[in-house]
Amino acid sequence: MNEEDEVMYEDSGNETSGDDVDFAIEADNPSNRDFSCFEDEYEYHFEVLSADEIVQHMVDCIKDVNTVVQIPLTTTRILLNFFNWDKEKLMEKFFDGNQDQLFKEARVVNPFKKVTVAKTMVKKASGTEECKICFVVHSPTQMTGLECGHRFCIQCWNEYLQTKIMEEGVGQTIACPAHNCPILVDDETAMGLLKDSRVKLKFQHLITNSFVKCNRLLRWCPSPDCSYAIKVTYVDTKPVCCQCGHQFCFNCGENWHDPVKCAQLKNWQKKCDDDSETSNWIAANTKECPRCNATIEKDGGCNHMVCKNQNCKADFCWVCLGPWEPHGSSWYNCNRYDEDEAKSARDAQEESRAALQRYLFYCNRYMNHMQSLKFEHKLYAAVKDKMEEMQQHNMSWIEVQFLKKAVDILCQCRQTLMYTYVFAYYLKKTNQSVIFEENQKDLERATELLSEYLERDITQENLVDIKQKVQDKYRYCDGRQKALLRHVHEGYEKDWWVYNE
Repeated sequence: MNEEDEVMYEDSGNETSGDDVDFAIEADNPSNRDFSCFEDEYEYHFEVLSADEIVQHMVDCIKDVNTVVQIPLTTTRILLNFFNWDKEKLMEKFFDGNQDQLFKEARVVNPFKKVTVAKTMVKKASGTEECKICFVVHSPTQMTGLECGHRFCIQCWNEYLQTKIMEEGVGQTIACPAHNCPILVDDETAMGLLKDSRVKLKFQHLITNSFVKCNRLLRWCPSPDCSYAIKVTYVDTKPVCCQCGHQFCFNCGENWHDPVKCAQLKNWQKKCDDDSETSNWIAANTKECPRCNATIEKDGGCNHMVCKNQNCKADFCWVCLGPWEPHGSSWYNCNRYDEDEAKSARDAQEESRAALQRYLFYCNRYMNHMQSLKFEHKLYAAVKDKMEEMQQHNMSWIEVQFLKKAVDILCQCRQTLMYTYVFAYYLKKTNQSVIFEENQKDLERATELLSEYLERDITQENLVDIKQKVQDKYRYCDGRQKALLRHVHEGYEKDWWVYNE
């Protein structure tokens, strides 16, 4: 393969970089780091890739495919992107399918066929060409184009690419500027035409970002301002830990949420974010006039309601929604008026109120553990001070590490407890759910006691006694957390759990 065919990738596109860059095909320092979060049966191996290592991984993928298909590297990249960087799928289509159709769908010119450049430009006797964007006549050296045959002046190309990249944020799918031409601009052409180093950098960033987003085995770390990505060998709902320290679920990208499954967490977050609970509140705290259906809120103690709709003004009972007139002085016995319509209205009201109260029960506990988790992350600073103080009183560095270990386990238990309330919200009552709630209660009680020890009880006077208590309690919490999670996962495997719709 000729060297001019090689597309060159040097920078990942991290926009904090500075100077003009050429895409350099070889990147140094491949990743040796292999991280795993847990040591139990749920262990999940992965790699953390830096910006340069992401680029190298992309280049390696392109080269792996290109050793077989033997086409320009830029064309290979476009094909891989078309198949979401699934090399096996690309190979299958390339050798078993219609290659002309494949290249057409991927929006590239078939490199195996000699291209007859379309005579779309008006060539003057003096050897000049007219650019169909700016309509200025240029010498042939000032004109260029893709293999589709459409040629434009270098200045128009540069402005077109800059607009697409900087204003529209397009990198992978910039098409030829000719009307209705689907052919994509390859990386080598784009980098050769762009003049501004900032635009080149942005283009590289878009290419790299698309590579990670399209590749199902890669995911950017969702932590703010983190430029690392996680690479796995297979996709699963398992925890991964970034180099920056952030732990998240590889499958959905959210904070690690065991024992809740991704779909349940997504539904819960939607429930918390949208207006569904506002509607529940309205349903639980208001009623409709039985005659005109106007929404009415009870703002006093009297159950005699008068609709304020000027065209209605119905008198009815707030309790049973029946007409007020028959109630007389015995309004408080209105439940004896058991007409079907009134009974249906009461049942709907009670059901809505019960649903709201159930949601608030689990939501309040979920939010409480979330808030406690935020506070307990601040414990690290306080614990550091206590550890330094202890070292000044004849304790070694190793002897005081129990405090940091305790805070680590406390935060893990808080996070698990937070998501157990999401899991419990969707869970129907069964014998196994009762066992789950007992495990949850036991873990919650132990976690609260450990939190109290760490926040209030450690003083220099009781140091020896409290150290043993803290160590015993965090070991107990750790064991109860693992027991709870094992039970939930066993339930998933044996199909124990029954969910509310």
